[in-house]
Amino acid sequence: MGEIVTSHHPMDTLVRDDRFPHIWCPGCGLGVVLDCFIQGMLDSGIPPERQIVVSGIGCTGRAAGYLNMDSFHTTHGRAIPFALGLQVANPSLEVTVFSGDGDLSSIGGNHLIHAARRNVDINVLCVNNFNYGMTGGQAGPTTPLGAITTTSPYGNYEPPFNLPLLAASCGAVFVARWTSLHVRQVRQAVAKAMTKKGFTFIEVLAPCPVSFGKSNDIGDGVDEMWMYRKQSVVDHNAPLESLDIDMRKESPIIVGNFVDRERPVFRPLPPGFEPAPLSASSIGT
Repeated sequence: MGEIVTSHHPMDTLVRDDRFPHIWCPGCGLGVVLDCFIQGMLDSGIPPERQIVVSGIGCTGRAAGYLNMDSFHTTHGRAIPFALGLQVANPSLEVTVFSGDGDLSSIGGNHLIHAARRNVDINVLCVNNFNYGMTGGQAGPTTPLGAITTTSPYGNYEPPFNLPLLAASCGAVFVARWTSLHVRQVRQAVAKAMTKKGFTFIEVLAPCPVSFGKSNDIGDGVDEMWMYRKQSVVDHNAPLESLDIDMRKESPIIVGNFVDRERPVFRPLPPGFEPAPLSASSIGT
């Protein structure tokens, strides 16, 4: 049988091939997560022309620039406010924030908790590599206990955020955690999030071999994926308080779809409310 040769990939229309090769390091999990996102977006049935991707600064923030669709590459920590404005201005849009753990839970942490509290109709895909990978491998608010970084050379002793618990406690209607090894589950979670009304949150643990993996003697990206395979436990009904990750011991990394509920979706104005028209006397002359 002859070899079938094609010059096109099925996702060519959704990625900007003129921006490749990408800047992600060898073994980085972000390429896998980007593929899962595109597949999940297609599975959702929502056409790409109604989709918008917003990202902040950092390794993960580059994802928006590689997508051949409407996207916003925003300032550090401010992806969620940009997304909120887009969704409120045009509720027919499906708005997804695709960014990293430092961008979303550190400088952008305040926006994360209040968008979840309000139940703004946006999706947040947080790729967690446990450190500030682009700026030197410093410790961040998701760095596991005991993990070594350039700013915690003796092991991190600060309790990290349990992001699924944080998002759920603030009111998110769909909360999941997977790893870049769980490609089918990430794809399905993205499609599920896009078909729900309200604030959804998906954490995806992904290898950062150059910074985090090297500092912690994990090895390359494949070795880190093996770590996820060895330690991941799927438990959709796990208590959210049990989802902490502790690298001082080989504790299980619990993954699953943990929250799926309904709440009233954020509206900028009460139903039926019509603001009074502005006049010269009301705004000054």
